[in-house]
Amino acid sequence: MAEEKVFLDEKGVKVTSARFITFGKTHSMSGVTAVSSYIIKPNRKQPIILAVIGLIITIFHWSGLILVAGAVAFWIMQKNKYTVSLSSASGSEDALTDLDKDFILRVVDALNDAIVHRG
Repeated sequence: MAEEKVFLDEKGVKVTSARFITFGKTHSMSGVTAVSSYIIKPNRKQPIILAVIGLIITIFHWSGLILVAGAVAFWIMQKNKYTVSLSSASGSEDALTDLDKDFILRVVDALNDAIVHRG
């Protein structure tokens, strides 16, 4: 039997010709038919509501600006999450999520290379 070829090994994630190993879970590459990625955008409703309340309070008292500043900080701290999705005959599964878009794209490329290598 041929030796496993490693396509990616970083940040605790390993992609080989036979396996996709994420944090505590191993996926067999033999069942993977397609790989994709997508973005999970943060819910921005809470900081918007906080800012509106702060602006309303500011009409009556300057202390409402503290809420507005908090809303701006809340907005800035929210980040997009990027997810790797694996498709197989039994359906689709989100296998990995990270804040680093470039890392997720490298994982997707490595998984696609492993699928092509498998033949």
